[in-house]
Amino acid sequence: MLKWFLAALLAAILVVLLSFAWAVRRSFPDYSSVIIMPGLSSGVTAYRDDHGIPHLYASNQLDLFVAQGYVHAQDRFWEMDFRRHLASGRLAELFGPSEIPTDAFLRTMGWRAVAEQEWELLTPDARANLEAYAAGVNAWMSDNGGSEASGTKSLEYAVLGLQNPGYTVEPWSPVDSISLLKTMAWDLIGNIYSEMDRSVLLGQGLTRAQIEQLFPAYPFERNAPIVSGGSIVNGAFDAKTAAAGGSLGGEGGAADQAWRGDAAPALEALRGRIAALPARLGVSGTGVGSNSWVVSGDLTASGKPLLANDPHLGPSLPGVWYQNGLHCTCDYNAAGFSLAGMPGLLIGHNGRISWGLTNLGADVADLYVEKIVGDRYFDGTTWLPLTIRDETIEVAGGDPITVKVRSTKHGPLLSDRMSDIFTIAARPPLDPSGSPYAQVSPTHIPSLDVGAPGVPAHASAQPYAVALRWTALDPGRTIDAMFDLNRASNWTEFRAAAALFDVPAQNMIYADVDGNIGYQAPGRIPIRGKGDGRWPAPGWDPAYDWTGFIPFEALPNEYNPDDGVIITANQAVAGPHYPYLITNDWSYGYRSQRIADMIIDRASRGKLTIDDMRAMQMDNYNGFAATVVPALLAAPLADGDENVAQARDLLRGWDFQQPAETPAASAAAAAFYNATLLHLVRRTFDELPAGRLPGAGDDGWETLRPLLAEPRSPWWDDKRTPVTETMNDMLSLAMSDAERELSDRLGDDPTAWRWGDLHTLALENGSLGQSGIAPVEMLFNRGPVPVGGGGGIVNATSWVTTQGYEVTYVPSMRMIVDLSDLNGSRWVQLTGTSGHAFHRNYTDQVDLWRTGQDTPMLWDRPNIESAAEHTSTMKREGDQ
Repeated sequence: MLKWFLAALLAAILVVLLSFAWAVRRSFPDYSSVIIMPGLSSGVTAYRDDHGIPHLYASNQLDLFVAQGYVHAQDRFWEMDFRRHLASGRLAELFGPSEIPTDAFLRTMGWRAVAEQEWELLTPDARANLEAYAAGVNAWMSDNGGSEASGTKSLEYAVLGLQNPGYTVEPWSPVDSISLLKTMAWDLIGNIYSEMDRSVLLGQGLTRAQIEQLFPAYPFERNAPIVSGGSIVNGAFDAKTAAAGGSLGGEGGAADQAWRGDAAPALEALRGRIAALPARLGVSGTGVGSNSWVVSGDLTASGKPLLANDPHLGPSLPGVWYQNGLHCTCDYNAAGFSLAGMPGLLIGHNGRISWGLTNLGADVADLYVEKIVGDRYFDGTTWLPLTIRDETIEVAGGDPITVKVRSTKHGPLLSDRMSDIFTIAARPPLDPSGSPYAQVSPTHIPSLDVGAPGVPAHASAQPYAVALRWTALDPGRTIDAMFDLNRASNWTEFRAAAALFDVPAQNMIYADVDGNIGYQAPGRIPIRGKGDGRWPAPGWDPAYDWTGFIPFEALPNEYNPDDGVIITANQAVAGPHYPYLITNDWSYGYRSQRIADMIIDRASRGKLTIDDMRAMQMDNYNGFAATVVPALLAAPLADGDENVAQARDLLRGWDFQQPAETPAASAAAAAFYNATLLHLVRRTFDELPAGRLPGAGDDGWETLRPLLAEPRSPWWDDKRTPVTETMNDMLSLAMSDAERELSDRLGDDPTAWRWGDLHTLALENGSLGQSGIAPVEMLFNRGPVPVGGGGGIVNATSWVTTQGYEVTYVPSMRMIVDLSDLNGSRWVQLTGTSGHAFHRNYTDQVDLWRTGQDTPMLWDRPNIESAAEHTSTMKREGDQ
C-alpha cells in the first residue's frame, strides 16, 4: 500500500513538474528556425552567440528594422508591452485598481500625447524605420497567438490571466516606440528631487544657511569639469580659448521667502508621489549617473583610441539594455545597445565611429507654485483659465474612471495627484498685500484620494498648486538623432546628430578609426529670466519664466584635446565662468577625478589596453574614506570597548577599496567603514525629517567633508540628548553602532565580515516581480548576489542611508570599444538578452557583470558566424 501511495505521489509530482516545465518553456523562441515574415522585401539572417545576442544581416535598411522588431519581441515582448502601458498611463488595464493613482499621475504628465506630436515632426526616413520596426513586432505577434494574452508569448501573460483573463494585446505602433523615450527622460530628469527637498526642508523649520550646507557647491578646486577651459566666441563654444565671462544664470533670493515654506506641504506630497515612481519607471534620484571616457591613440598600445562607457541606472530584470548588431549592404551598420521597443541603437559603434552616453544632469525641469481660484490661475497680471482635459482610465476588473488634468502655461498641475499637501488653503503663504510671511509653522497635512475621479476634492479647493515645466513635455526629434548617430561617419556628422538629441540631455563622447576623439554636450537646456532652478518659482511672476534655450553651438564641446583624454562621469561640464547656467546640482566629481588619476597612473607605466579599461571600470576605490578614516582612528573610544577597538583596527592599513569578498582584509574594512558611515549620517543629521538624510555617495561625502574640519559644528550635536556632542562623540558612537550591528548580522569576528554580505543586489522583474505575492515573485526575480563598489565609486553600485546597504543603482552595462580592431571590443550587460524567466539567457551575464568579466563585441561577419550558436533566417512570403 505504501509503495502504491509513493508511486502515485511521485507520478503526481512528475505531472506537476512537467506541466510547469511546459508552461515555462512554451514561450521560448526557436533561435534556429526559418521564419516566413510579411513585410520583408528580401531575406534576413540572424546569428546568435551563446548569450543569445543577435546580429542581423539584411540587404536594406527597412528589412533590418523589421527583423530587429521581430527579435526584440521574441525575447522581450512582455517588457515592451508593460512599458508602453506605463508610458501611456495604462497600467490599470493590466493590473487593476491598484494602479489608478500611477496612471492618473502619468496621464497628468501626458507622455503619450507628446509622443504623438513628435511623430509629426520626424523625417520620412525615421517614420519609415519606426513603421518597419512595428511591422516586425506585429509579425512576431501574429506568429504567437495574435492578440491573445497567453503563455505562448511569455510566462507573465499566463500569470496575468489568473487575475485579468479578459486582457487582449494590441498591435505595436510607431508611437509606442517613441513614448518609451519619455520613461528614459523621466529617469534622467535632473535636479527635481533637490529642488523639492530644498523647499520642503525650509518649510519644516531649517534655515536657508542650513539647507545650503546640505547642498554644497561643486568643488572645482579639487575635481575638474569635463571641459576645463573654453569660452563662447562669436556665438560658438571654443574649448581652446581662455575661460571668460560671468554667469547668465538668474538671480536667487537671499532671504527665506515664506511663500516657499508655506508651499512646502504641496512639494512634500509631490516628492512622495514621484519617489514612488522609480519602482515602475526604473530610476530617478541620487545614484543615477554614468561613467564614460575616451583616450587617444597617443596613450594606447594600439595607437588608436579606446572608448569606455557604463551608464548607471536602476537594476531591473530583464536589464534595461538589449545587445544587438545591425548590418546591411546599405549605409546602416552598427553594433551596440538598444532598448527593447525601439529601433536602432542608443550606444555603440559603426564601422567608422564609436560613441557613449552619460547623463548630463542639466536642470531641464522647474516647479512653479501657482495661485489657483476655481478653474483659473494668476499669471501676474490677470486670471487665466486653466487648460483642462479629461482622461479615461480603463480598469481591469472594474469600471473605467475619468480624471481631469489641469494645466497652466508652465505645464500640468502635478499636485492634483499628490497626497498630504492640502494645508495651504487654511494658511496662505502671502498676506493680503502680497508680501511674504516671515515664518512658517509646521502644519498637519491631511491625506488625499489621489486616484479619485475628476479633480480630487481637496486639490480643487486649494489656493495653490504645483506645475511642472519640463523640456520632455515639448515635442522633439531625439529619434531622428538616434538614427543619424548610428550612421555618422565623422565628427561633423556626429555633431549634426547630437544637435537633434533634445531629451534627455546627455554627455556624448566620440572616437573614430582615424584616431580622433571628442565630446559634445547636447540637449534642450532652458535659459531662465530669473532664478537658478534650485527652488520652486512663483508662477505668478513672469520674470521667472524661461526665455529660450542655450543654442547648440554654445554648448560645451571639445575635439582632440591636447592631453588626449576626455572623461564624463556626471561632474560639472564646464568651469564656473561658463556664461550659461546648465545646473547647480552636479555630481561632485569623485568618480571623474578617480578615473583621471587612474589614467595618469597607468599611462605612466606603459601604454593603455582594453585590460586597463576593464580594470578601471571595476575600480572599487572609495575617494572619501581617506578623509574620514584618520578621524575615526583618532577618535577616543569608551574605556573597555575592546570589540569596537578590534573592529576599528580593520581600518589600519586599509587600501580604501570596497570589494565584495576578496581581498578579505579590504572587504572586511569596507563593511565596517560603510556601517560606520551609515550610523554617522543617521546620528549627525537627526534634525532632518525621515527620508532626507545625506546619501552614502558623493552628495553625502561633500556634506560631511567640511564638518570634519569643524569638530564643534552644531550638526554634530544630537538634539535628542541633554549634552552637547562633538565630532569625536559622534564618530565614537557611530563606530559602536556599526560594531554592534555587524556582530549581530555577520558574527563576532570582524576579520570575517565582508562588504558583499551587506551590499547585495536583488534583481526584480519590474512588473509581476513586485506583485507582493511571494510565489509569483519567485518565478521572475533572482538574487540577491554580493557585489563590490558603492556610491561615488567608479564601480557605482549605489545604496542609500535611509534604507540600508542594498544596491539601488548599478552600472547597467559596460562597453569598451577598440578603434584599432572593432572585433577586439568588449561588452556585458546586467542580466541577459532574454526576458523569459528560466531561459538560459535570462541571467547568464549576471556573474560576468558582477565579477568584472565581459564578452566579445564582434563586428566582422566571419567572426560573428564562427561564434554563432544559432542561425535563423527570415524570408518574405512566397520565398522558399
